[in-house]
Amino acid sequence: MREPKGDYIVRATAAGGEIRAFAATTRDTVERARQLHDTSPVATAALGRLMTAALMMGIDLKGEKDLITLKINCDGPIGGLLVTADSKGRVKGYVNDPQVMLPANSIGKLDVGGALGGGVLNVIKDIGLREPYVGQTLLKTGEIAEDLTYYFAASEQIPSAVALGVLMNRENTVRQAGGFIIQLMPGASEDIISALEKRLSEIPPITSLLDEGMSPEDILYRVLGGFEPEINERTDCGFYCDCSKERVERALISIGKKDIGEMIADGKPIEVSCHFCNKKYSFDTAELKVLLEKAK
Repeated sequence: MREPKGDYIVRATAAGGEIRAFAATTRDTVERARQLHDTSPVATAALGRLMTAALMMGIDLKGEKDLITLKINCDGPIGGLLVTADSKGRVKGYVNDPQVMLPANSIGKLDVGGALGGGVLNVIKDIGLREPYVGQTLLKTGEIAEDLTYYFAASEQIPSAVALGVLMNRENTVRQAGGFIIQLMPGASEDIISALEKRLSEIPPITSLLDEGMSPEDILYRVLGGFEPEINERTDCGFYCDCSKERVERALISIGKKDIGEMIADGKPIEVSCHFCNKKYSFDTAELKVLLEKAK
């Protein structure tokens, strides 16, 4: 075992190609999101789990510009989450109510399921086609890992095991974060399926493995021991937002002349914040007049 240096994801195969797997350590990524959004512990856990999943799913995309978005619409107090990742290990995300506070659940853990409540998980893959692929499933538990396990089985017909976790320090910084996705390939034998199910039932929580100092490679060797796992690829990952003043300008132009005109008539500068990173962009009246000329 060795202490991971920075956040990264590994991709692996096992059992002669009958199993494929991903594992990630994302502590710095989740801590960065916590700092940017000033999230409560339960909001940090929910956002961290969803970002970790998106990162592992993102590196499975083929194209340089491909994107995957995981969006949860829910009726719980967190109000919903949205994260987007690309094929290069970059992710960004936010929660609707970053300050949501709940007591621990019945087993003394952060109550992510209670924060989300009921709702829908949307998986949107923008892979360069005319329309993005959209898969959708109802939330089963709101704990996110179980919901994604159900999504893979129901929408992509891929039997999967998903583990996601975020462990907090007493001062509410992120101590550990990461996860794994194990998937059976078409034609996997019954012997492999039965052996893998038994193995997965014996694995401790992902945050326990990370807190022991296990790297993503160690975790896959632990989970897939006996299946001869082969690590195929390692990808560094992190929180990354590609917002810019130019993109905000295009968004303002798109709202139309009427609304921009009202902003100008108000006579005060406006400030627009990026949902993903909270960076603020200011526009004075002169700049708004330039945008008005470009608007329809």
